[in-house]
Amino acid sequence: MPPGVRIASDWSWRVLAIAGAAGVLIFLVIQLRLLVIPLFIGVLIAALLVPYAGWLSSRLRFPRWLAIVTAMVTLLAVVSFLVWLVVSQVRAGYASLEERSVERYDEFLAWVSTTFELSPDEISVIVDDTVAQLDLGGGWLLSGALSVGSTLTEVLTGTVLVLFAVLFFLIDGRRIWQFVVGLFPRRARTPVDGAGRAGWLTLTNFVKVQIFVAFVDAVGIGLGAVILQLPLALPIAVAVFLGAFVPIVGAVVTGALAVFVALVYYDIVIALIMLGIVLLVQQLEGNVLQPLVMGTAVKVHPLAVVLAVAAGGFLAGIPGTLFAVPLVAVLNVVVRYLSRGQWRTNPRPSLAGVISPHEHDPPTTERRA
Repeated sequence: MPPGVRIASDWSWRVLAIAGAAGVLIFLVIQLRLLVIPLFIGVLIAALLVPYAGWLSSRLRFPRWLAIVTAMVTLLAVVSFLVWLVVSQVRAGYASLEERSVERYDEFLAWVSTTFELSPDEISVIVDDTVAQLDLGGGWLLSGALSVGSTLTEVLTGTVLVLFAVLFFLIDGRRIWQFVVGLFPRRARTPVDGAGRAGWLTLTNFVKVQIFVAFVDAVGIGLGAVILQLPLALPIAVAVFLGAFVPIVGAVVTGALAVFVALVYYDIVIALIMLGIVLLVQQLEGNVLQPLVMGTAVKVHPLAVVLAVAAGGFLAGIPGTLFAVPLVAVLNVVVRYLSRGQWRTNPRPSLAGVISPHEHDPPTTERRA
């Protein structure tokens, strides 16, 4: 047997074993998505709140329990305010939106009738046939109602799990990490601890920068909507802010929402101007903010971001697109840290300003090692 064939076979079965283990892990994550997704969201929120709680504790001399309570109350207050703002603005403009939508629909039917020389009866027949082809009967309504009820239950359950996860990450995050490090062999605990801390630092930087980028997108598109005197400008800005956390996909969806509102309330010219504003803001984000700010924070190439978002969406839908970039950023830093052997010269990356001062003590497992 030639040496090259033996080496290739050795690599092949090992690669197949790793791919099989990764496949089993992905399968388990998908099956347990109702637990995994809230946990991942809790990690992202904790990456933002842990530095905030540490700042309250170290700079403002808050007791630890008060810093944690303040962080949780701040989170709930911000989320509640955004939800109230969107709901109140949509309720205030719903009647006008409905009226304008009906007018635009009638204008569209008139245009179709004039362009294709169809009578109103013929158009009604076409619409009825299309609806019949979609099979929107009572069974569809029942299944849709059950699906909505199930989704609402999952959302409420997931929200409770997210809040509990964030709370325990704030209270006992250090001890949880000690437990994870303690699962590894003693010789591996130092590099695992250092890699985990480097990954956590990258995750906190990602969350902070993503909030800044989302804020810039929301302000830019929101100001464009205000200048064009579009109704529902505030809900559009909030939708842009939230959608910016889903790379690429969120920007397209929220931008389409703004263009749709412009088309419903005004005409094609205003809609095109709104589209130009959305594209301008997205170009500013993609060509200036992402390379200069996000690239410095997470050190991930834009091509890797696009591929990660596509793969995440293919494997897990919208949650996959949300978690793809932070996961790739953390894995990139962890792999680089381990491959370069950085724990030998810098075993514990500095987390100043990220965690509380009392959390800088080495884990008990590492001291015993």
